[in-house]
Amino acid sequence: MNKRHTKQSGFVALMTAIVLSLIIILITATLNQSGFFARYIALDSEYKEMSVALAEACIDNAILRIISDETYGGNETLRVGDEICTIRPVQIDAPSAGMYTIETQAAFNEATTNLRVVIDGNDYSIESWTEVQSF
Repeated sequence: MNKRHTKQSGFVALMTAIVLSLIIILITATLNQSGFFARYIALDSEYKEMSVALAEACIDNAILRIISDETYGGNETLRVGDEICTIRPVQIDAPSAGMYTIETQAAFNEATTNLRVVIDGNDYSIESWTEVQSF
């Protein structure tokens, strides 16, 4: 009886160790996974900031070109460092008032930014600055 009691105690101890190990592994995997996804969220946020900066660089470039040449039509792709952004055709909304609509698009990895900016051609002040879903 003494040997049998020892075998059962060993089996119970072994099963308890296995169950506790599985629970600890499950908790560790869950905590690790949340940290893993948090890194992806932060990375996506950084990609979006880069695409916004690229689109804004195109806006600034287009405004400078309009100031230099009021007939500037846009419709070009610019290189900013190693990346590119696109200036869509510039629209003159009210020729008498000189309102220009500039649309730019930039992508960095999977983050895309589409900006639409309206400027006053008289003093080149920005009337509106919006990010749009698509053109």
